[in-house]
Amino acid sequence: MNAPIAPASNLHDAAIDPRNLNILISVNGELFPREKAMVSVFDSGFILGDGVWEGLRLVGGGVPFLREHIERLYEGAKAIFMDIGLSPDELVARLFACIAANKMSDGVHIRLMVTRGVKATPYQDPRVTIGSATIVIIPEYKEPRPGAMEHGLSLHTVNIRRGAPDVQDQKLNSHSKLNCILACVQAANAGADEALMLDPLGFVATCNSTHFFIVRRGELWTSTGQYCIPGITRRALLRVAHDLGIPAFEKQFSLYDVYGADEAFVTGTFAGVTPVRVIDGRPVRHPLSTEEWSGAGPISRKLSEGYKALAKKEALRAL
Repeated sequence: MNAPIAPASNLHDAAIDPRNLNILISVNGELFPREKAMVSVFDSGFILGDGVWEGLRLVGGGVPFLREHIERLYEGAKAIFMDIGLSPDELVARLFACIAANKMSDGVHIRLMVTRGVKATPYQDPRVTIGSATIVIIPEYKEPRPGAMEHGLSLHTVNIRRGAPDVQDQKLNSHSKLNCILACVQAANAGADEALMLDPLGFVATCNSTHFFIVRRGELWTSTGQYCIPGITRRALLRVAHDLGIPAFEKQFSLYDVYGADEAFVTGTFAGVTPVRVIDGRPVRHPLSTEEWSGAGPISRKLSEGYKALAKKEALRAL
């Protein structure tokens, strides 16, 4: 019998919202109630994880950084030689048609998924694909659990690396996420909320589902970005830091630098900025401090507020 995965909270925990039982899901442009939204067992995404996806937020009726999300989706599709079958404007129109059908305007997380389509037989060769790409849009009422800025996350460094681009380029936001899933399992079994992952040289890369930042002596550090997806929230945070006059660096750094950080946090489309309270059993605080962790640090809070303002400002309804 397989050992159970240890219970742990995680960044994507959200309060159960009964409204999600009645959502309409778009499958290839047709709307279905939740219990009837299905794809074929011969679909490329189901058989092989062959596809790309985006996670989006709905803020005030618009999607923050919409252009960047759609650009990343089409760039990923081009990288794997997949034809989405719709123009970007047509895809965005379908996205907002689904949102309108659900009468949604705020507090919504959207998963936009595109696979290569249905296959004639369960085999990896794309040439046995029949028909066009499968496009699924799932909007759900989902908000981060309250108190995240005060409680923070625990991270555990796993031995599963973010691989080199000649194996599978980590910049590709594909459906094939097994390495991140295994990292998540390992972290959960260690009692942590999220996995901290290293690059092939042993430098800090990213987390299993978020991007990782530290604050050291007033400076903001994040990885080079070579071994993680080109994070849109990550990029926005760097913009906010620049606007606030906070020195920010994309660079190589090791766990030694992490353990000596004054602050740490992760970023993602779902929760924005979420502070980290402990990493590998070490509390996040200045090495000379004996104070207990008491919530997000001052720079993390300033960046979080700046990000929220920017996301609200750049919530678009069209490209």
